[in-house]
Amino acid sequence: MRYHLTRFAVATRFTLVEHGRNRFALVLVALFVPLWTFLAFTVLPETPAPMRLDATGEALSPPGNEVTAISGALNAVTLITGFMMFAATYSGSRFDRRLAMAGYPRAHLVLAKVTALALVSAVVAAYATAIACLTWTPRQPLLLAAALFCAALTYGALGVGFGSVLRREVEGMFAIVMTSIIDLVLQNPIMSSGADNPVMRFLPSYGAMQAGTAAGFSNSPVSGCLVIQLSWFAGAALIALVGFRRSTGTALPGAAQIPGPGPGSGKAVLPAPGRALAPSAAVPDTEAH
Repeated sequence: MRYHLTRFAVATRFTLVEHGRNRFALVLVALFVPLWTFLAFTVLPETPAPMRLDATGEALSPPGNEVTAISGALNAVTLITGFMMFAATYSGSRFDRRLAMAGYPRAHLVLAKVTALALVSAVVAAYATAIACLTWTPRQPLLLAAALFCAALTYGALGVGFGSVLRREVEGMFAIVMTSIIDLVLQNPIMSSGADNPVMRFLPSYGAMQAGTAAGFSNSPVSGCLVIQLSWFAGAALIALVGFRRSTGTALPGAAQIPGPGPGSGKAVLPAPGRALAPSAAVPDTEAH
């Protein structure tokens, strides 16, 4: 058990260090979230936006700027977590492949990415919720935080999937941006007259948008919407897992194996990112001929 926990801890630490080196993403978290939320709340008019909340069947008329603030917060957290997970997966794919080929358990690498995704999503969602509460007062702040967290999880898993299968960085960035924009703009009643169309139920952040709207303007619990959003996360995570396994390849029978810890040792060793793995046995030139 200690062996597995050590492998998991080492992989998680490496993943978090990789996120910490992404200075641009940290700047986005610090500046983009409050800027987007503040602009949506102050620039747009407070004109009521009649809408029907599918999750509860209620007819609501919330101020348009507050509805857009929810949509903007969701857009910000999905873009940031998607970018962060895509960048970490794209830049670390070769190292992950070397680790897998060397015998480092894929399960530990996957669990490390999931743990990092959950931590990043929680921090970004809590920060976005705090910013929203500074500009206006949602009726259910905890539900709003849960909606933002679930949406961030979904797009973070999509970012891992894009980072595993796409070959160029610009392709992944474009995919994340366009997916988030189409997803959330169509559900905003201020920007789309078809926000209550049944087709909206098939969009990736439908559950989060419904839960976020209920959190802002209703006292009704909408736990079912969070379940829907977590189902999207599970589907995105499955796609990411398939992409990760494909990108890391299949371990070769003769590949070098990372030695397990000896008696009394609790350390797991990662090969240096810039160092090629040595073969398990060198074939003499005379035998090769």
